[in-house]
Amino acid sequence: MKKLLTLLLAVLLLAGCAGNKPGTFEAGKNTFLLNGKPFVVKAAEVHYPRIPREYWEHRIEMCKALGMNTLCLYVFWNLHEETPGKYDFTGNKDIAAFCKLAQKHGMYVIVRPGPYVCAEWEMGGLPWWLLKNDSVQLRTLDPFYMQHVGAFMHEVGKQLQDLQITRGGNIIMVQVENEYGSYGTDKPYVSAIRDTVRAAGFTEVPLFQCDWSSNFLNNGLDDLLWTINFGTGADIDKQFAKLKDASIVKKDNKLYMFYAGAYNNAPQQIGVAVSEDGLNWKRLSEEPFLRNGKPGEWNSSESGHPHLFTDLDGRTYLFYQGNNDHGKTWYITQQEVLWKDGKPYLK
Repeated sequence: MKKLLTLLLAVLLLAGCAGNKPGTFEAGKNTFLLNGKPFVVKAAEVHYPRIPREYWEHRIEMCKALGMNTLCLYVFWNLHEETPGKYDFTGNKDIAAFCKLAQKHGMYVIVRPGPYVCAEWEMGGLPWWLLKNDSVQLRTLDPFYMQHVGAFMHEVGKQLQDLQITRGGNIIMVQVENEYGSYGTDKPYVSAIRDTVRAAGFTEVPLFQCDWSSNFLNNGLDDLLWTINFGTGADIDKQFAKLKDASIVKKDNKLYMFYAGAYNNAPQQIGVAVSEDGLNWKRLSEEPFLRNGKPGEWNSSESGHPHLFTDLDGRTYLFYQGNNDHGKTWYITQQEVLWKDGKPYLK
């Protein structure tokens, strides 16, 4: 009987390790969905090359013991391609092995492949040999730079694409670039990196981008999830102020968000975004819905803090503040919002 129980236990353990069933992960309405059920991501940032491989499992177990269910990890380009065209994903650089080890302990993984990762790492993970080309423009659509980005991302895909949750793995999201708003404003470049990540095989899990609250709108792409970064000890209410300043109205089964934001590096102006689920938003226009006033007018410095009010007759009014002295004095005004072809305009 004891031998039978031992054999049964061994079979169950083997089945548990090998029987990783395909699953799903997506952004639902106001929540993430893991296999169709609400899921809160509790993630720890863990950098595999900074930990000797012999201690990987111990660190993963520590994260799980702290209540985490997910590990975030950067992919360090200059670690894996020290020489152009020669890739190394072995030993302490075996990122696939790290992900599989995390899965062994029931942990999910969010991959952040850059190509720039910051992380207080030399050149933010960019290889030194890129600078041997005197004319290279890093983190731009520079052909030389993008050629090598594409080649490296392809190698990352070879290592990790089969570990997406849809294929029985534990990768649930992949990041596009990293805090690019702190470096520049270049949506075509961010779009190209997005396409490169997809071309590497990451097409079955959500892609997202991250930036600081001061610039997250500058490079936001409509088909990526947006996330906001902030440091330890930050004033959370202040970090999310731009979102909280927004005002939302429902019209024809769609949500319209009026918010204060920067356009083309100009002072704060009022914009409008539309959503069908309250989670994924798309700007109606790359131009402001309500521009600042002309020099000398009451709202020449800034227009913001929009608030919507719909009366019992169905008329919608936009209340907003403005100033012409950089915030020393604030005024408020009211304008009626009318609708045509599913878009708002001011009367």
